Amino acid sequence: MNSLDPQLRDFILFCVERRGGDWPALYDEMATVSGQHLFRGLGYTELKQLGLSLALDGLDETIQLVNQAIAQEEQG
Repeated sequence: MNSLDPQLRDFILFCVERRGGDWPALYDEMATVSGQHLFRGLGYTELKQLGLSLALDGLDETIQLVNQAIAQEEQG
């Protein structure tokens, strides 16, 4: 498993905490949070630079990143 950028992991976990891990509610929350720069000022552009695209054609990779962030959190 590739290393996940800590800021990206924290963004995902922030969204999970706010909305839960169920899809598509989590995707909607991630889009809202990034659209309004609610987490450390990160928006779509900054998240893309960290490796997270919220584009619909990249959802498989987005789901993998979410699963990775949650797994890392559960491992402590």
